[in-house]
Amino acid sequence: MVAGNGLWYTVLGFASCVAFIYMSYTDLSFTYDQEPEFGFVKRNGTQFMVNGRAFYINGWNSFWLMDYAAEGDRKPKVREMLQVGAKMGLTVCRTWAFNDGGYNALQVSPGHFDERVFRALDYVVAEARQHGIRLLLSLVNNLLAYGGKTQYVKWAWEEGIGLSSLNDSFFFDPSIKRYFKNYLKTLLMRRNTITGIEYRNDPNIFAWELINEPRCMSDPLGDTLHDWIEEMSAFVKSIDKNHLLTVGLEGFYGPKNPKHLTLNPEVWASTLGSDFVHNSKVSDIDFASVHIYPDHWIHDKEFEEKLTFISKWMLSHIEDGHYELNKPVFFTEYGLSNLNKDFQPTQRDRFYKTVLDIINKSAKRNQSGAGALIWQLFVEGMEESNDDFGIVPWERPSIYKLLTKQSCRLARLGGFIQENRNLKELCLDGQ
Repeated sequence: MVAGNGLWYTVLGFASCVAFIYMSYTDLSFTYDQEPEFGFVKRNGTQFMVNGRAFYINGWNSFWLMDYAAEGDRKPKVREMLQVGAKMGLTVCRTWAFNDGGYNALQVSPGHFDERVFRALDYVVAEARQHGIRLLLSLVNNLLAYGGKTQYVKWAWEEGIGLSSLNDSFFFDPSIKRYFKNYLKTLLMRRNTITGIEYRNDPNIFAWELINEPRCMSDPLGDTLHDWIEEMSAFVKSIDKNHLLTVGLEGFYGPKNPKHLTLNPEVWASTLGSDFVHNSKVSDIDFASVHIYPDHWIHDKEFEEKLTFISKWMLSHIEDGHYELNKPVFFTEYGLSNLNKDFQPTQRDRFYKTVLDIINKSAKRNQSGAGALIWQLFVEGMEESNDDFGIVPWERPSIYKLLTKQSCRLARLGGFIQENRNLKELCLDGQ
């Protein structure tokens, strides 16, 4: 009996150990693999589509997610921000999938990546999925922040292979274009260390954005930038045919477009080497992007005049999407600085309401205005990363209400409320 009992306890102990290991891995799998099922966002003419239904977007920008996820003491802010976005019924977050050179660089030098930072991006993608948030991932910056095209030019120049030290050589130097294509291939084919899914096969990624706010002022007629868009969009699509792709334009009309005389904010806007319609017509570009910053673009005008500009600007681009492009128009940044000399918090309320109402009307009429992303949202305790546009949503109840109301309006149009727990809770009170 003693020997028999010993054998029985040994078997029991082994079985318990196996069960514990199984349950541990099952829980881990549930956390990331069994959270909301996502289908790829597709396009049908001027509308985004999810599972055969029109998908209208109310979302936000938090460019800093990967940077924060790379450091243990700041990493919890990523989950906190995504939880807040989900609670507000927001569906898409735009963030940087690049950091070239410098602190917390993803790409330390051409073709050399910091695995620690790549795992941080893995975490952002996996965590967003857990909270039902899709990601619009931007691939390089036209601006200096986080390296941008300046860093690529610097790398080529330091290696003695660059054609020019001019920033715009990013768009035409063969060596720099090879650098960028290598980065694109590495990112698109990256296998997420948490979910096990390659980025190019992950439906939680809403779309790719080639470059944030591209400008090529050395060629104001726009041929250089346009050729680059054609080449890079074709390259992305050769690797990833699942995801939508946009350029990342601000929306300015070039000198060859008659609208540059009446719709651009000021004369300088037609000299930047970009053209909203021409660049967005590229066959591998799935939707058009537009930004809205009247206070930075228009000088010596009162707020009321800038508010009028916003309406004309948005309606013009929605018209372009319908008649010229047959593609969705996505307003991927809109914001108002609190450093303006005449700034009043109520101005933001009126500005944001104007933007959101135009999107809602466009959606109700099945027009091309597909959504808008506020620039930008933070959570508490992030003062060092905030800018003059940043908002902690609950600190301004009127803006919180505007954004949550928009989430419910757009979700009702697409019929998505019943299948989203956060939207059901949010929209039951008549939002």
